[in-house]
Amino acid sequence: MKNLFETVYLADIIERHNIKNDTELRELVQIMASSIGAPCNPTKLSNTFKSVKNVSLSSQTIAKYLEYLSESFLLNKTVRYNIKGKKYINTLSKYYFSDIGLRNAILDMRQIEETHIMENIIYNELVVRGYSVDVGMVEMKKQDKNGKWIRIQLEVDFIANLGSKKYYVQSALSIPDREKEIQESRSLTNINDSFKKIIVVKDHIMPRRNEEGILTIGLFDFLLNENSMDL
Repeated sequence: MKNLFETVYLADIIERHNIKNDTELRELVQIMASSIGAPCNPTKLSNTFKSVKNVSLSSQTIAKYLEYLSESFLLNKTVRYNIKGKKYINTLSKYYFSDIGLRNAILDMRQIEETHIMENIIYNELVVRGYSVDVGMVEMKKQDKNGKWIRIQLEVDFIANLGSKKYYVQSALSIPDREKEIQESRSLTNINDSFKKIIVVKDHIMPRRNEEGILTIGLFDFLLNENSMDL
């Protein structure tokens, strides 16, 4: 897998776009591999290069490199969508690897965090099934400890669209108790439309639906049953 990345993906990108300093591109791929599913943009990544790598790499160059990596089908970009405001927010995006094996090889099989890898796998499965996938954001108001009303943002891992179908999908490694269930479903319960809401957990469980209509399903059932989202 490492050889495939070096001799096919990276070599093709470097040659096609006439990149002189391939070290910076390699560093960017490493950063993206170690932070799959983390909200980012070229400016934020440029700051990461300065603070972590002590390298000055402009946000414009990073934007080009990310475009090259997406065009090569190494990375997939998802844009944040304000569900209540019904508009896209381009300030931060998320990136997922098209092949999780390549991602693991790039990092020499380090940083095998189940949470992030599972999120990437669910994203890939939705894409394979033909869905257009965005990252969702829900705004809500709550009172702080001083009684002041503040606005907070809750994230929905994925909004999957296909024609007239829409699903809200949350990835949760495990839900051991009611408190965790409330936490994981909080963003979903604040969506006021009738589209299906799904939580995928790693554990092998019987699919169940709670009083709010949210379906919780095990990862293997979700992946192996092509009709899993319509249970």
